[in-house]
Amino acid sequence: MSARPDSAGSSAAGRVGAPDASSSGDGRVADALALADWKRRVFELYRDVREAADPSAAWRSWRGGRDELFAHHPQSPLPAGERASFSGLAYFDYDPSARVLATVAALEPATLDIATSGEAPYRFTRVGRAIFALRGEQLALELYWLEGYGGGLYLPFADATSGDETYGAGRYLLDTVKGADLGLERDRLVLDFNFAYNPSCAYDARWICPLAPPANRLAVAMRAGELSG
Repeated sequence: MSARPDSAGSSAAGRVGAPDASSSGDGRVADALALADWKRRVFELYRDVREAADPSAAWRSWRGGRDELFAHHPQSPLPAGERASFSGLAYFDYDPSARVLATVAALEPATLDIATSGEAPYRFTRVGRAIFALRGEQLALELYWLEGYGGGLYLPFADATSGDETYGAGRYLLDTVKGADLGLERDRLVLDFNFAYNPSCAYDARWICPLAPPANRLAVAMRAGELSG
């Protein structure tokens, strides 16, 4: 099977690509319906997170929902042969201090071709910078808008744990076109790094994923969210 796009991150775990064009007619229909169901379930997971009064309880529920999708859904980014033995994704312990509210500063729009795990880059537009304080330090991450039908806000990042405790190419925090949306609070963007997740290519090289661009590589160790392996 050819590599499949994970064009702006992962849904519950990874953004899933278009239905497999190599399938038969019936297979393409089944693949399209499964993909629609995956997206629907991811949107529901994040809706529940935004509506929850207790972020840590919402995180535990989100983890359980992701594990269920990974283990049993036909659109799971895990290779089919690994699903039966899958026992759950690994995370840092929940850290309340890793949930912050960011002020979004406007930036001059710039079209960027962001490198991917495949041969061709994906095109995004830089739309702003999320500025926030974390554990006494001022930090910032650029926000990108996915070019193409539907669009969507996209926030990838890497940090000092990347390539050691976490996936080397970085993790994703927001991918609103696929449902990964933590919402707003008091007119500021919610960035809860406990919900940082790996792109699909972390589990299977079939998937092609955008990598964290240089502007979003933090020097600090973000010990929250999904671990590698």
